[in-house]
Amino acid sequence: MQFDLDRSRVFRFDWIATIYLRNMVILWVFAGGWHLVLYILKWQGIERKYDPRWPFVGRRTFLFNSQVRDNVFWSCISGVAVWTAWEVVLVYGYANGWLPYLSWSDNPTLFVLLFLAVPFWRELHFYFTHRFLHWAPIYRRVHALHHKNTNPGPWSGLAMHPIEHIVYFSTLAIHFVVPTHPWHMMFNATETALTPAQGHTGFDGNVLDGKLPTGSYFHWLHHRYFECNYGEAGIPLDRWFGTFRDGSDEGEGANRPTEHQYDIKGEDPYLLRSTSAPDE
Repeated sequence: MQFDLDRSRVFRFDWIATIYLRNMVILWVFAGGWHLVLYILKWQGIERKYDPRWPFVGRRTFLFNSQVRDNVFWSCISGVAVWTAWEVVLVYGYANGWLPYLSWSDNPTLFVLLFLAVPFWRELHFYFTHRFLHWAPIYRRVHALHHKNTNPGPWSGLAMHPIEHIVYFSTLAIHFVVPTHPWHMMFNATETALTPAQGHTGFDGNVLDGKLPTGSYFHWLHHRYFECNYGEAGIPLDRWFGTFRDGSDEGEGANRPTEHQYDIKGEDPYLLRSTSAPDE
């Protein structure tokens, strides 16, 4: 999408609403598409599903007593609003010339390289902000909302507390200091918003006869064991900082806390975690 920077020099409802509606549609197509195929039509069944259970219903820990409705609410009402707010401020900054700007004609090579650098920047940002969100006071008040999804689905990826959304999308703050083009910013924002849906599908590897790559066992282990695998699989930050877990009982990271240390006596794990976060 080419931004009309001339129109964006002043905060106006029309262009802001356009960005908001575009983001809402993109999220519904992407996260909603995964949910439709895997959880409504159930074309894959439970084959390759990490947890054979389907999303929880009738649990008072979720809004509307429904995991899916809860996740859709937080993703759309808070997630899309915060995502849009970051984009709007940055577009306004580009339009008014107070953000560092890089055009194709300035340096074509750097212009392309910045697209390639975005995923690596996102992984660095995600690891360290994620560790921050597991700091006990922040975890109890903010991040626990996301972690009540111990059996995540596509809509769980962006189901976060509004404060966490602000922190999560702060990956876009780099555009305040690094010369970029609005296309770089949009790529960064869109990837940040959409990749959680695929990473939280709850299925392993390629599904639908190998036609559709999905899932992240690496991150699913984080939802199961909590104090491990804070980053993503691209940069081995968890190995470097000693927070990696491979999922086996004897393998790397097996001595780290497990969900059984928090989910005791059959009690609701979210109630336990929301009042007593795991220690770092």
